[in-house]
Amino acid sequence: MHRRAIILGLAASLAACSPHTLRVTEVQLGRTLNADETVGITATTFGPTDTVYIAVLTSGIGSATIGVRWKFGDRVLNEATKHVSYKDRAATDFSLKGAAGFPPGDYSAEVSFDGKPVETKTFRVVK
Repeated sequence: MHRRAIILGLAASLAACSPHTLRVTEVQLGRTLNADETVGITATTFGPTDTVYIAVLTSGIGSATIGVRWKFGDRVLNEATKHVSYKDRAATDFSLKGAAGFPPGDYSAEVSFDGKPVETKTFRVVK
């Protein structure tokens, strides 16, 4: 019986590592979005009234919660999450726009996948 439990545990572990399991393949940062929610024009420098877009590209089958924490220096400006369920390649978009415009400086967008950090994109706002 003990041997069967080990085999079942090993099978479950291998299934979790399957190439078909939903995973992040790329994180894009830019100033426009395409119709498929990927970033159209990549950028790392923005004006105070620009909208900043993040596209989190995934591949595989499954569900997850994708999140972005937008920061100005150490100050959190906004946090957003989206629960997704995909059966193939997909893009999940997030955006940040300042109602009164962004002050010049260094910003970051921390992307997470099921609560685990995936990638941090940095960008700058200039006048």
